[in-house]
Amino acid sequence: MSQVLTKSPKHCATKQGFNINKHHKKLFYAFSTFFLSILCFIFLVWLILRPSKPDFSLKEANIYQLNISTPHNLLNSSIQLTLLSKNPNNKVGIYYDKLQVYASYKDQEITVDSSLPPFYQGHGERNMLSAELAGTGLPVGPTLGYEVGRDRTAGKMILSLKVNGRLRWKVGTWVSGRYSFNVNCVAIMDFGSNTTSSSMNSKQGAHCSTTV
Repeated sequence: MSQVLTKSPKHCATKQGFNINKHHKKLFYAFSTFFLSILCFIFLVWLILRPSKPDFSLKEANIYQLNISTPHNLLNSSIQLTLLSKNPNNKVGIYYDKLQVYASYKDQEITVDSSLPPFYQGHGERNMLSAELAGTGLPVGPTLGYEVGRDRTAGKMILSLKVNGRLRWKVGTWVSGRYSFNVNCVAIMDFGSNTTSSSMNSKQGAHCSTTV
Protein backbone atom coordinates (compact mmCIF):
# COMPACT_ATOMS: atom_id res chain seq x y z
CA MET A 1 0.00 0.00 0.00
CA SER A 2 1.48 3.35 -1.07
CA GLN A 3 1.83 6.15 1.38
CA VAL A 4 0.37 9.51 0.51
CA LEU A 5 2.24 12.52 1.88
CA THR A 6 0.38 15.74 2.36
CA LYS A 7 1.65 19.20 3.27
CA SER A 8 -0.31 21.57 5.34
CA PRO A 9 -0.97 25.11 4.04
CA LYS A 10 1.09 26.42 6.90
CA HIS A 11 4.11 24.40 5.77
CA CYS A 12 3.81 25.68 2.16
CA ALA A 13 3.53 29.27 3.26
CA THR A 14 6.63 28.94 5.43
CA LYS A 15 8.69 27.47 2.59
CA GLN A 16 7.52 30.11 0.10
CA GLY A 17 8.35 32.89 2.54
CA PHE A 18 11.81 31.40 3.01
CA ASN A 19 12.43 31.43 -0.76
CA ILE A 20 11.28 35.06 -1.05
CA ASN A 21 13.55 36.17 1.78
CA LYS A 22 16.47 34.30 0.22
CA HIS A 23 15.84 36.01 -3.12
CA HIS A 24 15.77 39.44 -1.47
CA LYS A 25 19.02 38.74 0.32
CA LYS A 26 20.71 37.83 -2.98
CA LEU A 27 19.52 41.07 -4.55
CA PHE A 28 20.71 43.05 -1.54
CA TYR A 29 24.18 41.46 -1.63
CA ALA A 30 24.47 41.99 -5.39
CA PHE A 31 23.47 45.65 -5.11
CA SER A 32 25.82 46.22 -2.16
CA THR A 33 28.73 44.65 -4.04
CA PHE A 34 28.06 46.79 -7.11
CA PHE A 35 27.74 49.98 -5.05
CA LEU A 36 30.95 49.29 -3.12
CA SER A 37 32.78 48.58 -6.39
CA ILE A 38 31.72 51.97 -7.75
CA LEU A 39 32.86 53.72 -4.56
CA CYS A 40 36.22 51.93 -4.65
CA PHE A 41 36.70 52.91 -8.29
CA ILE A 42 35.96 56.57 -7.57
CA PHE A 43 38.28 56.50 -4.56
CA LEU A 44 41.11 54.98 -6.62
CA VAL A 45 40.68 57.62 -9.33
CA TRP A 46 40.73 60.31 -6.65
CA LEU A 47 43.94 58.91 -5.13
CA ILE A 48 45.66 58.67 -8.51
CA LEU A 49 44.73 62.18 -9.68
CA ARG A 50 44.83 63.94 -6.28
CA PRO A 51 43.43 67.35 -7.33
CA SER A 52 45.48 70.31 -6.14
CA LYS A 53 43.75 73.36 -4.72
CA PRO A 54 43.43 76.36 -7.05
CA ASP A 55 45.99 79.17 -7.05
CA PHE A 56 44.96 82.80 -6.60
CA SER A 57 47.13 85.90 -6.86
CA LEU A 58 46.36 89.59 -6.53
CA LYS A 59 47.24 91.55 -9.65
CA GLU A 60 45.99 95.01 -8.68
CA ALA A 61 43.98 96.76 -5.98
CA ASN A 62 42.79 100.35 -5.74
CA ILE A 63 41.07 102.17 -2.88
CA TYR A 64 39.08 105.16 -4.10
CA GLN A 65 37.34 105.95 -0.84
CA LEU A 66 37.97 105.11 2.81
CA ASN A 67 36.34 107.65 5.07
CA ILE A 68 35.15 107.31 8.66
CA SER A 69 32.60 109.77 9.98
CA THR A 70 32.53 110.79 13.62
CA PRO A 71 31.15 110.55 16.25
CA HIS A 72 29.17 107.47 15.13
CA ASN A 73 32.15 105.67 13.52
CA LEU A 74 30.47 104.90 10.22
CA LEU A 75 32.63 103.86 7.29
CA ASN A 76 32.22 104.60 3.58
CA SER A 77 34.51 102.68 1.23
CA SER A 78 35.08 101.98 -2.45
CA ILE A 79 37.65 99.40 -3.59
CA GLN A 80 38.41 97.79 -6.93
CA LEU A 81 40.57 94.68 -7.32
CA THR A 82 41.75 92.21 -9.94
CA LEU A 83 42.60 88.59 -9.13
CA LEU A 84 44.23 85.89 -11.22
CA SER A 85 42.81 82.39 -10.70
CA LYS A 86 44.69 79.33 -11.95
CA ASN A 87 43.77 75.64 -12.05
CA PRO A 88 47.08 73.77 -11.49
CA ASN A 89 45.60 70.36 -12.36
CA ASN A 90 46.24 68.72 -15.73
CA LYS A 91 43.38 66.22 -15.52
CA VAL A 92 40.89 67.83 -13.14
CA GLY A 93 38.50 70.68 -13.91
CA ILE A 94 36.94 73.02 -11.34
CA TYR A 95 33.40 74.33 -11.11
CA TYR A 96 33.22 77.56 -9.09
CA ASP A 97 29.61 77.62 -7.91
CA LYS A 98 29.88 80.54 -5.49
CA LEU A 99 32.37 83.37 -4.98
CA GLN A 100 31.91 86.11 -2.36
CA VAL A 101 34.58 88.83 -2.21
CA TYR A 102 35.10 91.41 0.54
CA ALA A 103 37.86 93.51 2.11
CA SER A 104 38.97 93.75 5.71
CA TYR A 105 41.33 96.01 7.63
CA LYS A 106 42.61 95.34 11.15
CA ASP A 107 40.28 92.31 11.33
CA GLN A 108 37.22 94.44 10.55
CA GLU A 109 35.19 94.17 7.36
CA ILE A 110 35.27 97.46 5.49
CA THR A 111 33.05 96.43 2.55
CA VAL A 112 29.99 94.28 2.09
CA ASP A 113 30.22 91.01 0.16
CA SER A 114 30.30 91.25 -3.62
CA SER A 115 29.26 88.19 -5.66
CA LEU A 116 31.17 87.05 -8.74
CA PRO A 117 29.41 84.97 -11.43
CA PRO A 118 30.00 81.19 -11.29
CA PHE A 119 32.24 79.66 -13.96
CA TYR A 120 34.06 76.50 -15.03
CA GLN A 121 37.86 76.37 -15.13
CA GLY A 122 39.42 73.74 -17.38
CA HIS A 123 42.73 71.91 -17.00
CA GLY A 124 45.56 74.38 -16.42
CA GLU A 125 43.37 77.37 -17.27
CA ARG A 126 43.84 80.91 -15.97
CA ASN A 127 41.06 83.43 -15.43
CA MET A 128 41.11 87.10 -14.50
CA LEU A 129 38.50 88.09 -11.92
CA SER A 130 37.52 91.70 -11.26
CA ALA A 131 35.38 92.94 -8.41
CA GLU A 132 34.12 96.31 -7.21
CA LEU A 133 33.66 96.44 -3.46
CA ALA A 134 31.84 99.11 -1.50
CA GLY A 135 30.54 99.91 1.93
CA THR A 136 28.12 102.64 2.96
CA GLY A 137 27.55 103.57 6.59
CA LEU A 138 29.24 100.45 7.96
CA PRO A 139 29.68 100.54 11.75
CA VAL A 140 33.32 100.07 12.77
CA GLY A 141 35.30 100.06 15.99
CA PRO A 142 36.18 103.34 17.71
CA THR A 143 39.94 102.90 17.09
CA LEU A 144 39.74 102.24 13.35
CA GLY A 145 39.89 105.94 12.46
CA TYR A 146 43.08 106.30 14.50
CA GLU A 147 44.62 103.24 12.76
CA VAL A 148 43.83 104.65 9.32
CA GLY A 149 45.33 108.02 10.25
CA ARG A 150 48.50 106.40 11.55
CA ASP A 151 48.92 104.34 8.37
CA ARG A 152 48.27 107.43 6.25
CA THR A 153 51.12 109.18 8.05
CA ALA A 154 53.37 106.16 7.45
CA GLY A 155 52.37 106.16 3.78
CA LYS A 156 51.28 102.49 3.63
CA MET A 157 48.31 100.38 4.63
CA ILE A 158 48.00 96.60 4.83
CA LEU A 159 44.66 95.39 3.50
CA SER A 160 43.18 91.86 3.41
CA LEU A 161 41.15 90.94 0.34
CA LYS A 162 39.20 87.73 0.84
CA VAL A 163 37.16 85.27 -1.21
CA ASN A 164 34.78 82.71 0.26
CA GLY A 165 33.09 80.22 -2.01
CA ARG A 166 32.07 76.73 -3.02
CA LEU A 167 33.65 74.56 -5.72
CA ARG A 168 33.34 71.12 -7.31
CA TRP A 169 36.00 68.94 -8.92
CA LYS A 170 35.39 67.38 -12.37
CA VAL A 171 37.23 64.22 -13.44
CA GLY A 172 36.05 63.01 -16.84
CA THR A 173 32.27 62.81 -16.56
CA TRP A 174 32.34 62.47 -12.77
CA VAL A 175 31.66 65.60 -10.68
CA SER A 176 32.33 65.70 -6.95
CA GLY A 177 30.21 67.21 -4.23
CA ARG A 178 30.63 70.83 -3.17
CA TYR A 179 33.61 71.93 -1.11
CA SER A 180 34.07 75.24 0.70
CA PHE A 181 37.19 77.23 -0.07
CA ASN A 182 38.69 80.43 1.32
CA VAL A 183 41.22 82.79 -0.24
CA ASN A 184 43.16 85.48 1.62
CA CYS A 185 45.24 88.06 -0.26
CA VAL A 186 47.40 90.59 1.60
CA ALA A 187 47.80 93.88 -0.26
CA ILE A 188 50.24 96.62 0.72
CA MET A 189 48.48 99.82 -0.29
CA ASP A 190 50.61 102.87 -1.07
CA PHE A 191 49.29 106.37 -0.32
CA GLY A 192 51.90 107.91 -2.57
CA SER A 193 53.14 111.45 -2.04
CA ASN A 194 49.66 112.86 -1.30
CA THR A 195 48.94 111.57 2.20
CA THR A 196 45.83 113.74 2.55
CA SER A 197 44.04 111.83 -0.21
CA SER A 198 42.06 108.66 0.50
CA SER A 199 43.09 107.20 -2.87
CA MET A 200 45.55 104.29 -2.63
CA ASN A 201 46.79 101.60 -4.97
CA SER A 202 48.78 98.39 -4.97
CA LYS A 203 50.28 97.20 -8.26
CA GLN A 204 53.09 95.05 -6.88
CA GLY A 205 50.93 91.92 -6.84
CA ALA A 206 50.78 89.29 -4.12
CA HIS A 207 50.32 85.54 -3.88
CA CYS A 208 47.21 84.53 -1.94
CA SER A 209 46.76 81.66 0.49
CA THR A 210 44.00 79.19 -0.38
CA THR A 211 42.34 76.57 1.81
CA VAL A 212 39.80 73.95 0.65
